[in-house]
Amino acid sequence: MRYLPLTDTDREDMLARIGVSDVDALFSDVPAGKLLKGPVDLPRAKGELEVERILGKMAGKNTTASAVPFFVGAGAYKHHVPATVDHLIQRSEFLTSYTPYQPEIAQGTLQYLFEFQTQVAALTGMEVANASMYDGSTGTGEAVLMAHRVTKRRKAVLSGGLHPHYTAVVETLSEMASDEVVALKPDVSAQEDILSRIDDSTSCVVVQSPDVFGNLRDLKPIAEKAHAHGALLIAVFTEVVSLGAVVPPGAQDADIVVGEGQSIGNALNFGGPYVGLFAAKSKYIRQMPGRLCGETVDSTGQRGFVLTLSTREQHIRRDKATSNICTNSGLCVLAFTIHMTLLGQAGLARLAEVNHANAVKLADALAGVEGVTVLNDSFFNEFTVKLKKPAAEVVEVLAARGILAGVPVSRLLPKAGLDDLLIIASTEVNTDEDRAALVAALVEVL
Repeated sequence: MRYLPLTDTDREDMLARIGVSDVDALFSDVPAGKLLKGPVDLPRAKGELEVERILGKMAGKNTTASAVPFFVGAGAYKHHVPATVDHLIQRSEFLTSYTPYQPEIAQGTLQYLFEFQTQVAALTGMEVANASMYDGSTGTGEAVLMAHRVTKRRKAVLSGGLHPHYTAVVETLSEMASDEVVALKPDVSAQEDILSRIDDSTSCVVVQSPDVFGNLRDLKPIAEKAHAHGALLIAVFTEVVSLGAVVPPGAQDADIVVGEGQSIGNALNFGGPYVGLFAAKSKYIRQMPGRLCGETVDSTGQRGFVLTLSTREQHIRRDKATSNICTNSGLCVLAFTIHMTLLGQAGLARLAEVNHANAVKLADALAGVEGVTVLNDSFFNEFTVKLKKPAAEVVEVLAARGILAGVPVSRLLPKAGLDDLLIIASTEVNTDEDRAALVAALVEVL
């Protein structure tokens, strides 16, 4: 017999149990004027084919990154993702995997998490890494909280070259915890005097390299000054491919390294989900947030893997937890690991070389355009230009012509007085034709 739950009798029994006469009584605390008198003004239900057609038309309004010359970066980058990556992560054992609490039935998941940690530690030049964070911005917030736990201090100094969204996350978390944040003003030319802001009350200094404007930063002097005052250096990156070319933060004595791993194996995906990378010196491992996968042997001596130390969910006393807003982005991690394995060390170095070369070509071409000034002395695959018109207006005009020219700084920092600045990224997917199209369009528009 077909079972139909919530009959009139069921409803009456439930209402009687909680002591109300009807469903409306459940909303007695809501002012009468705030209650809807009828259905909201939304289209009525439609069939599957109709819905597909409507959503298809909506999707058709988007311009995909692969369809036009694309130079947008500022924290999320268009890279080539081999077809192998998507093919493998859609296997059912990967696509539907859950957090590997029971190691005896989740060795495959645990192994690739372990291999991911190994890759991240090697990339960043650090000793230990966790099984990932939600993304680079929330990872940065967690890094600051970790530094506070290690140093027993509550003041973070943020570079003016840190991505504004990352700064906002740190400021929001810090406000809730009544922690102090010293955020330096936007630093387009990487000339800020951050050393003078470090004192004995500083918990950590947060510096991004390449920074949001594309500048490469020398972290060694900052690390030296921070350590002299008992503070930690948190090194941030948004473009993980840069680690295939630049000196890794670990070699510059960073204490914590955190950033965005989207560029390896993960598409733009309308802004997420992404994968946050988090690494640190081994002496701080017990203060690291998130999950850590460790290597062990079973009762027969065979190699195996387990979640070690503790996961957030295992903290009975949440005030002792080392994590707040993080988990591992499992499928994104796997995509990262597969792509990184395909590349290998030599492949990553070559990919980074091509990225830098393409950006140099574009910067040189743009430098010859009247009304365009390249501001960077150093960069990896992203740099900032100054236009003789508001950058947002120029971007909109070029978008109408089928060219996505970059990210106006005014979109990231709307009240900073930097409306004429444009952040441009050029990766391995950009061709000579793409670069020529951007240059020609700017010549016409400016």
